[in-house]
Amino acid sequence: MRSRFNINNYSNLGQRAITAVVGAAIVISSIIYSDWTYFLVFAFILGFSQMEFYKLCGLDGMLPLKSFGTFLGLMIFTLTFMIEKEQLPNEYLYLIFPIISLTFFIKLYKKTDKKPFTGVAFTYLGIFYVAVPFSLLNLAVFSVDKVYHFEIILGCLLILWASDTGAYFAGTKFGKTKLFERVSPKKSWEGFLGGAFSAIAVAFLLARYFQSIQDWKWLVISGIIIIAGTYGDLIESLFKRSIEIKDSGHGLPGHGGFMDRFDGLLLSAPFITAFLKIF
Repeated sequence: MRSRFNINNYSNLGQRAITAVVGAAIVISSIIYSDWTYFLVFAFILGFSQMEFYKLCGLDGMLPLKSFGTFLGLMIFTLTFMIEKEQLPNEYLYLIFPIISLTFFIKLYKKTDKKPFTGVAFTYLGIFYVAVPFSLLNLAVFSVDKVYHFEIILGCLLILWASDTGAYFAGTKFGKTKLFERVSPKKSWEGFLGGAFSAIAVAFLLARYFQSIQDWKWLVISGIIIIAGTYGDLIESLFKRSIEIKDSGHGLPGHGGFMDRFDGLLLSAPFITAFLKIF
């Protein structure tokens, strides 16, 4: 009798590797195939990441508007995508402000909510912390002549994944000097340097094969991801430590939740987009 495949039968490293391979294959193929498949997959990731954030806020006694906040995040992501794709005029961005303001009206009628403005604040925090960085990726990926360049978002992800992977193995093998022990006891300077080396190596390869942006920009992007991505990881660790949990969720075996996997991107995306737009 054949035994069914069960990822839980594997070690944490095995689960991590299987999830990474399958997840990377889905994300990479969607990015390369078309701008619409990129949009669908990243909308999926955004939605689950934002719901995870609101769920964690709930564990700490906060009452954000989970469904409405996630809807707002997906709306902002969709509007920025459609505008950058030139399917909608820029004026449609003004729709964001009145619709976001509806949060106050909804909270006004929540009779059981003893601290409504705390809920409003955490609803908005979920939008700015999760939805806005993902939405800014739309500006980055269309930053060259308003044409979809999959190389930009794919390159950023490859650098981020190289940084994470290099940091994980270097930290596991050589990690002794604590990077930020108060927030994340397991992270080390050795791991940071291993991740930095891997990210820069991938950036050099991207500069050779991806010609959508100049070579030097890939090196700058790798620097942004090394620094901002590390801080993004630390900030999420601080958030999880404040509510005394290990992972943001269980959606990605071996990796925790979606926020655990994309926390480095959340803080890197604003800097990458600003850099590409200004230069």
